[in-house]
Formats: sequence, C-alpha cells, structure tokens
Amino acid sequence: MDNVSKEFLYNYLNNTAPTGFEASGQKIWLDYLKPYTKHWFTDVYGTAVAVVNPDHEHYTVVIEAHADEIAWFVHYITAEGYIYLIRNGGSDALIAPSMRANIHTENGLVKAVFGWPAIHVRDREKDTMPSMKNIFLDCGAASKDEVEEMGIHVGCVVTFEDQLMELNGKYLTGRALDNRIGGFMIAEVVRRLHENQVKLPYKLYIVNSVQEEIGLRGAEMISRRLNADVAIITDVCHDTQAPMYDKIKSGDIKCGKGAVLSYAPAVQNNLLKMLINTAKAKEIPFQRLAAERSTGTDTDAFAYSGAGNTAAALVSLPLKYMHTTVETVAKADIESVIQLIYEFLVQLEPRTDFRYLPS
Repeated sequence: MDNVSKEFLYNYLNNTAPTGFEASGQKIWLDYLKPYTKHWFTDVYGTAVAVVNPDHEHYTVVIEAHADEIAWFVHYITAEGYIYLIRNGGSDALIAPSMRANIHTENGLVKAVFGWPAIHVRDREKDTMPSMKNIFLDCGAASKDEVEEMGIHVGCVVTFEDQLMELNGKYLTGRALDNRIGGFMIAEVVRRLHENQVKLPYKLYIVNSVQEEIGLRGAEMISRRLNADVAIITDVCHDTQAPMYDKIKSGDIKCGKGAVLSYAPAVQNNLLKMLINTAKAKEIPFQRLAAERSTGTDTDAFAYSGAGNTAAALVSLPLKYMHTTVETVAKADIESVIQLIYEFLVQLEPRTDFRYLPS
C-alpha cells in the first residue's frame, strides 16, 4: 500500500457515513476514483457509481461494496437532558456504555458520551445488561431545552467516535470497516487496472451502494438500473478464531489466510468456479464458506432483484469483532481480495450466458 492509497484509506475510513446519510463518504470515494474512470453518477438515494468503458454496449460487469455504517437515531429527550436512541442498522447496545459519540446536527457535530451507572451502585446479583431500553447519551446538557438549543432533535444521527489504527503492523482496526474497507478495495482494483493500462473488453461499473445495513436497499435499486451480466460483490465475513465464536455454526475462517469465497444459492455456480480457478492459477490464497439460504450481503440483491440476467458472486474479507468499534482485518487479506478481483477482471471474456460456460 503506497502513500496515496494509505491517505485515501484513512480519510475514507475515518469519515462517518451512517445508513441513509452516506454523502460525505461517497464524495471522498468518487474523488479518489475520478482520475481512473471516464464517467460517474449517483442515484437519488446516494449510491455512487464510477464507470470504465462507458460507451461499451454489449456486456457489463459490476464490482460492488456498500458504503454505509451502522449508527443510531435520537428518539427521545428527557426533561433532564438525557437522550435515548433507536438503531439505524445493526448497532449493538451491549458495547455502548462508556463509548464516546458524535451527534450529527445541522449546526455540526455535538460531542456526547454513552453514560452508565457506576459498578458501586448497581446490584451485582441482578446486574442489568445494556439494552435499547436503558442506554442513553449525555451531551453535557441539564435540560431538554438546552439539548435542543444545541441543534439536537429527534431524528439526528449518532455515530461512535473512533479512528482507524494498526495492530502489530499486520492488522487494521476501527469502526466501519464493515464495509467501507470494501469500497477501498474495489477502488484499488480500478486504480490498478488504470496504472497497468489494462483495456477491458466490456463496460465496468464500480458501485458503492447505500443502505445495506437495513436490508440491501441501495443494491436492490441500483442492480435493477444497471442490469449487469456479472456482479462481483465484496463484503466482510466473520473470522471465527477468537474466543466465543462457534466454528460448527459459523465455519472455520481466519484473518490472514486469504479472501473468502462463498457457496450459496445466490452465488452463480460457474462464476464461482471461475473465481476459484483464477485464485488457484494466480496462487492467491483463499478460503471457502457455505451460507445457509442467503449470504446476507448485496450479492443477494444483485442475484434476485432483477430478471435473472445477472450472475453474482461474493468475495469476502475476514473480519474480527463485527459491528463493534474495533473491527479488525489483516492487511494481507486486503491484498488477496484486491488481487483476486483484479485478476478475474483481466481474464474475463465477454459472454452472454453463464449457464453454458465450460467447466
């Protein structure tokens, strides 16, 4: 990773882009891609798309990640100035107490903390667990009127305050790696194609979808608009090596052992075989994972929201501690995902029907 990539990575990951409010992150992402692409656009909900070979009409390929991060909404303000929340995506109340937070208002950020009663005053035998019923924000106000004077109102978005950092020189850790690290990886694929002067024989859409964390909504919308022949989706999946993970339930996946290729009904079989063959031919480390029913990623949206014309597959990045502020990935795995998608695109020949690809 050179200095240009690293600067983009830190700017993009440290920026906040909650579900439904992804615009600032999308600007950073598109600004990075503009030197390497010929055309770009957004839809009305904020999904961003950059295009290589925009004039190619006969075959289209998508590489995709999702741009949004989990967050909260201000839901209720007490007379004493404490703020209760509801989830915006899969935010975890259990990790909230003692965390610092940013409340996003029209006047800018307001700092706050998730308060919690001291251990001295809690009944240890009946110790209450954090939940959506009892976590709250303290922004230093003594009344509801004072809170509202700060520009805080019901519907303001709240995000954890945290920054990207390295662990032991091998790992990156922070909030929102799920899945802005995917946006970083597909952007690096395009930069690599440009710098290596690769001429693709098809139109390539680079898609950063919104609102994945509430049900793949951005991907549903943009997949219908693009109606691509092929869609390679990248997201994160669970590293299952740390304590309290169940390998029987979740599979045997490890950070540092390479990209993860999933088997699932939404994953088109011949496309998956091509990805596996590419990984083997180029000696790119990879792992295998099986999904019950759905992948739970934008792969499902691209596979199912259209007319059955899009062959979809999933290339995942192993991640520790999902939906926390210390999501952790291996640098080596980031390179494996980038390299696998790059090599697949380079060798892909335009075809009209994946059902008849040779095995």
